[in-house]
Amino acid sequence: VQLQASGGGAVQAGGSMTLSCTSSGLTFSIYTMGWFRQAPGKEREFVAAIGWNGGTTLYAHSIKGRFTISRDNTKNTVDLQMHSLKPEDTAVYYCAADRRYSGEEDYLQREIYEYDHWGRGTQVTVSS
Repeated sequence: VQLQASGGGAVQAGGSMTLSCTSSGLTFSIYTMGWFRQAPGKEREFVAAIGWNGGTTLYAHSIKGRFTISRDNTKNTVDLQMHSLKPEDTAVYYCAADRRYSGEEDYLQREIYEYDHWGRGTQVTVSS
C-alpha cells in the first residue's frame, strides 16, 4: 500500500494551495480518507476526512470554511483545497486511509489510531 501526497510548497498568507494524495495497492473506494498535519514541535492533528463516495465530510474547527476535501474514486486520489491560508497552517500534511466495511461508508474519524495506512507527507509553508 502506498499513499503519496504532493502539491505542497511555500505560499503567502491569504493564498491558496491544493494538495493531492494518490493511492496504490489498496481498494481505494472502500476506504474513508483523511488529511492530517503536524507543525514543528506539535503533535499530529486531524484536518479533514471524507467518506467512501465523497458525500460525507468532516473538518477540524480550525480550518472549517477555508479547506475542502474531495476524492475521485476513478483516479484513486483525494485532494485538499486550501484557501485563505494562515501562517499557523504551516505544517507537514499527511493523507491517511481508514478501512471501513459495508454500513460504515460514512464513519469519519478524527483519531490517528483509526487510520490503517499513511503517506509520507508534504510540507506546506505559509509566510506572513
